[in-house]
Amino acid sequence: MRHLLVWTLAAAAALAAAPTAPVAAPAATGSADCPRLSGTWYGDNRARLQQVIDTQGTCAGRPRDTRPVAAFDWDNTITKNDVTDATLVWALTHDELLRPARWKDTSAWLTTAADEALTAACGSGAGAPLRTSANPRCADEILQIRENGTTVSGAPAFAGTWNHRRTVPQYAWVPQLFAGRTPAELSSYARRARERALAAPVGSVQRVGTRTVPAYVRYYDQQRDLIRTLQRAGFDVYIVSAGSEPVTEVWSRGVGVDARHTLAIRSVLDRHGRITTRNEGCGGVPASRGEAIPYIDGKRCWINQEVYGVRDAAAWQPQDARHRPVVAGGDADTDVTFVGDATGAHLVLNRNKSELMCRAYDDADGRWVVNPMFIEPLPRKPDAYPCATTAYNAPDGGRGPVRRPDGSVVPDRTDTVY
Repeated sequence: MRHLLVWTLAAAAALAAAPTAPVAAPAATGSADCPRLSGTWYGDNRARLQQVIDTQGTCAGRPRDTRPVAAFDWDNTITKNDVTDATLVWALTHDELLRPARWKDTSAWLTTAADEALTAACGSGAGAPLRTSANPRCADEILQIRENGTTVSGAPAFAGTWNHRRTVPQYAWVPQLFAGRTPAELSSYARRARERALAAPVGSVQRVGTRTVPAYVRYYDQQRDLIRTLQRAGFDVYIVSAGSEPVTEVWSRGVGVDARHTLAIRSVLDRHGRITTRNEGCGGVPASRGEAIPYIDGKRCWINQEVYGVRDAAAWQPQDARHRPVVAGGDADTDVTFVGDATGAHLVLNRNKSELMCRAYDDADGRWVVNPMFIEPLPRKPDAYPCATTAYNAPDGGRGPVRRPDGSVVPDRTDTVY
């Protein structure tokens, strides 16, 4: 990174001895009136974030009626592990999913092979609870499709045409699995899943069907502190997630973010207030069975629409600097667009996701802040990120080079923060 502070000789020696170890940054030298970040961050990341808080928050004289915005992904950005998956696992082990009349009804893109596999493993006929706690075959099919987009036998679970920068069917499918339940019921499952996941030891796993999945979730202390510090400095902090909104709301309250500031997949409800297989749209895209969710460009759309009031097709486009987040953070390619929109700091937790890490390591505007995961960080990626060839996720599902705003191609980048 070309924005590292000058280290003392002792600090440099320590870093050389343990190059992947995060170190606490020295205190920033901004306004004494600004709330201060605490905790251990990699390199000078804490100081760099503090500088943005010092210069962009209301503590630096910004009027209260022009509150700056910060926006963060949730899963593996604010928490270690996925809270929607934790809720799905809880529902599977407690028989809380309802069997659909036809599995094909759950997704616009579900293949015949997936429909047949789910019907054979789980049965069909609307309304009855799925006995997944005692039917490992059914639980295995659901988890395999959610995680990998394939059936247990390896057949594609989804097919057809969709914009790959606006949705991914297996993400949209999880809220659709809760069709027939109410948001209040789904929230109750999330609360119980949260209690169990926070009590499980770090690193622990559990058995669901015949599969082994993470048993624990943890809030990152540094991210909780960052959110609290931003709020005290006058920022409006939002969560924008490709998970289910009732689930994300349960977890976001734990970092002081309320439901109004939590944006995720919003299911359309029927006249009885029950979840359906449709979700609300964005940027002129009407309600559908998953065509536009907070995913890659969809996260920008939801921020533009819900935070800044931008409507119709314009919500998919980058806005002027006054209508963008000052700070944005994420961990995966699904976050690359809105994190790149930030005007003050692009915070990235390194999970070796190619498009995002190409942007981060290219550091075109000098504001990308890369940090290893705070819990169980990944080792260094041995091969370079294929920025110049296949790192970009194209709308048609193809792969291509990552390009800068001027059209130039980002060269392959090596992993340096881990």
